Parts: sequence; structure tokens; C-alpha cells
Amino acid sequence: MAGGGNNVAKMSPRQRMINLMYIVLTAMLALNVSSDVLNGFSQVQNSLHRTNENLTTKNKIQFDYLAELNEKNPAKAGPWYAKGNELHERTGRLYSLIEEVKKEIAVKADGKNADYTNLTNLDDLEAASAVLLDPTSNKGGKLREAIDEYRNYVVTLIPDSVKRAVVEEMLKTETSNVPGTVGEVKWEEKLFDNMPAIAAVTMLTKMQNDISQAESEALSNLITNVDIGDVRVNELNAYVLPNSNMVMRGGKYSAHIVLAAIDTTMRPEIYINGSKLSNPDGIYEFVAGQTGAHEYSGWLEVKRGDGTVEKHDFKSQYNVIEPMATISPTMMNVLYAGIDNPISISVPGVPMTALSATMTNGALTRSGDHWIARPTKVGENAQITVSATLDGRSQNVGSMTFRIRKLPDPTAYIAMKDASGNPVSYKGAPKRISKAALMAAEGLQASVDDGILDVAYTVISFSTVFYDSMGNAIPEVSDGSKFSARQKEQFKRLKNGKSFFISNVKAKGPDGITRDISPMEVALN
Repeated sequence: MAGGGNNVAKMSPRQRMINLMYIVLTAMLALNVSSDVLNGFSQVQNSLHRTNENLTTKNKIQFDYLAELNEKNPAKAGPWYAKGNELHERTGRLYSLIEEVKKEIAVKADGKNADYTNLTNLDDLEAASAVLLDPTSNKGGKLREAIDEYRNYVVTLIPDSVKRAVVEEMLKTETSNVPGTVGEVKWEEKLFDNMPAIAAVTMLTKMQNDISQAESEALSNLITNVDIGDVRVNELNAYVLPNSNMVMRGGKYSAHIVLAAIDTTMRPEIYINGSKLSNPDGIYEFVAGQTGAHEYSGWLEVKRGDGTVEKHDFKSQYNVIEPMATISPTMMNVLYAGIDNPISISVPGVPMTALSATMTNGALTRSGDHWIARPTKVGENAQITVSATLDGRSQNVGSMTFRIRKLPDPTAYIAMKDASGNPVSYKGAPKRISKAALMAAEGLQASVDDGILDVAYTVISFSTVFYDSMGNAIPEVSDGSKFSARQKEQFKRLKNGKSFFISNVKAKGPDGITRDISPMEVALN
């Protein structure tokens, strides 16, 4: 009976189906991801969710079949059914734990009535960290321990060393070194620190997929063990096991096409779309071209002992996605001429070492995993183009156009210290300062400090204008950026409550442009 229609004992897990997405998620830390990419994650999440529902249904069919075998022959199937029952319960507990974590992330991102299958704040970078990396609840660590416990248990039910290694690889939670960090990073930190909410939910759904795949593999073995001596070749099935169903245009599609329960001394002949596959190991590979969903089909031919040929049909599909590059200026949505503009460039699924980039209207240099853009001409756009080396070939994966602007005018200020000795910047009336603080100041400074930019300017010269008792203006010229001796003499004569003006301020920025800065009024207490 173990060779019945529900037998998938020899089916290898499709754990590598979304291997590419696993790499995509880890490459998106601390990035301002575009809405198109986030919507792409939503589509992948929905696809994985449907896949998980199908896997859950398939595993239930296997478990019900094992229960049916136990009911028909308890002496023969009883021990394996007991193991299957424990497996089913453990899988359900872990699956539900992850489901609760996904719901909590959704609530953190969207509020009380959130639905993780339809997130609003897809790019929320705090929800996953708040739920899984909070040291008080330690939910990320507890989830890692639960996965470790399940992995160590489920591999004991899989005697095949190759399949066991695949399951261990799917469910591994070891620490690892991450570029740009010192020392090893915990599994939960690597996956969920600064991860967009939709990406975290997708990763958790992928974990549920891996857990269901592991359960399926273990259940298949338990069904096989009910009667290991039964002949099963009369229920042969063909399976296509792709490394990934998601392929970047220009990348390589790779899949194993195998026959379950086949005699290892005899290789089947494989035909795909009417053509015989020449690879003796049953590996089907080609370079993906047109984007979108694609299907292919074929059959396997295996010889029986009596010399007749048995044919087994198969069908599979794969998705080709457009290359995606994320280019984000770390300051704002424009670049400024004459200064270094930090730029972050990444391509999901492609390591930093495989990326290169060029820039028009300026120079683009690499600094570790980041880039520095230095535009030249103001008023002309600059385009940054990114290329990636895929399978030994360089391929354009994206570009973005930036507006180039000159630095804004700075604000003049007097650097001084308050009564507690803390440095302060006095930028003029209506605020007032003490005469002692004014006398202690060395001169005038200027900078752009608007919360986005922080650029210092060099003051070249300025004038002070005082008014005598008759209302006559008395101008005095500075000593560069310093108060001149004549200006300080005027300070000494100022009475409390009086004021004077600083005008004709000239300052040079890092872009080499000398600017006239707005005057300021200095008022004494």
C-alpha cells in the first residue's frame, strides 16, 4: 500500500525554489527601496503564501494516507504513524509561531487591524526589528532556537544523507560574517535588522515554506518505511526540481529533472519540448531571455525489465524578472556640485564585488560598499548607470538620473559659549547676547546646517556698522574672518541694550564659489 497514488517518498524538496529571494532579502539592509521593488515583494509573498497552502494540503494528504495505513494494519504501520503524528504536531506549532510573528510585524507596521497579506506600509524599516530584535522579548532568538530544535528533530526522520543535508541547509540558523560589520552577526539580526516590513513577512513565509518542505520529506520517508520491501515502480512519477523559479533576465536557469524511485543502475532518457536532453545527470540549463512567466514540458522514458519502455510526462514553470538596481543618495533626491555626495548602490541577489557603476557630468568613486558622487556642472542632469557581472558576463541592470544643484547660501553666525561653557551659534536678533560673550568671540563663521546638509564655509571678510549718538553710521572692516582691533574697540563702547549690524559678509564654499551672505543684527542684553 505504501506505493499508492499519494506516495511521494522519493520526491526531493523544492527548497531551492526561492533561493534567489533569500539572497535578495539580505542585500536590502538600510536601503530606500523603490515602490516597484516593494510591490515585487508583495507579489512574491502572495505567491509563497499560495504555495504554502498547497504544501499544507499535500502534507495533510500524506499524513492522512499514513493514518489510513495505520488503520488498516496497526502492527505494521503503527510505529511510523506515531512518528508522523509527532512530526505533524511539531510542524504545526512552529508554523503557527511564525504565523504569529508575521501578524505582529503587520500590526507594528499598519496598526491594530493590519493584514500581513495586504500591508500598507511596505517599506516600514522598524516593524520587523521591533518585534524580533527587542532584547526584552528576545522573540528573534526564541524563533531561532525553535527552528534549531525542529531541524535537529526532523533530520532524524530522513535517512538519505543528500536529502538530510538539503534540509539542514534550508533550516540552518548559524551566525555569519556580513560585509561592513565587525565579527559574526546572529541569524535574526542578519535577516531582520532594518528590513522592510514586506521583505520580513516574505522571508518568514519562505521559512514556513522550508518547514513544510522538510515535513513533506520526512512524511515521505515514514510512508516508505511502512513497507520498505514493497515494489513501487508501478507508481513512478517525474519531478522537476529547479534551483529557483525566479530568474533575472540574463541569469541562468537550472533545474534537476528526476524520476522518483528509479533504479540507480539505469538512467532515463529525458525529452523537453520534443528534444532529447543531452546532460547525463538530468540537469536542464539555459540563459533566460524574455521576462515573465514561462512553462515547459516533456517526458521521461525508462526501460522495464521486459524491455518495454514506460513514458512519464512532466511539466514545470519558471519566472524571469527584470534586473533591479537600487540607487539612493544618502542626503536627498538631488546631488550638489563641488562636494562629495554619498551614494548607496545595490542589486538584489548580486554581491557588491560584482557591481560597477559610471556617472555622467561628474566623477563616481567607490569607497568600500558605498560610492561617492562629485558632480561638476550645475543645471545639467547626471545619470548613474549600474552594471553587474552575471555568469561571467557584464550586464546593465539599471540607471537613475539626478538633478545637479549648487550649494545653498550659508548663514553667518558668531561662535561663542553660553553661561555653562557649552558652544552655541549666535545668528542675530531677535535673540540677544551678553557683552562679555561678544568680547570673548573671535570672529564670524558661516555654514549650511539645515538638517540635511552640514557644509562649512570660509568667511573672507565682513563689516560692522555702529551708530553714534547723532545717528551717524560708523563702519569698520574685519580682519578676514576675525574681528579687527577697531571693531573690538567699538564693542567696548557698546552699552547694554544696544545693537549693531554685520553686513557685506563674503564667504567661500567647498565648491569654490564666493557668495554674499545676508546681514545680521547683533543685539546686547
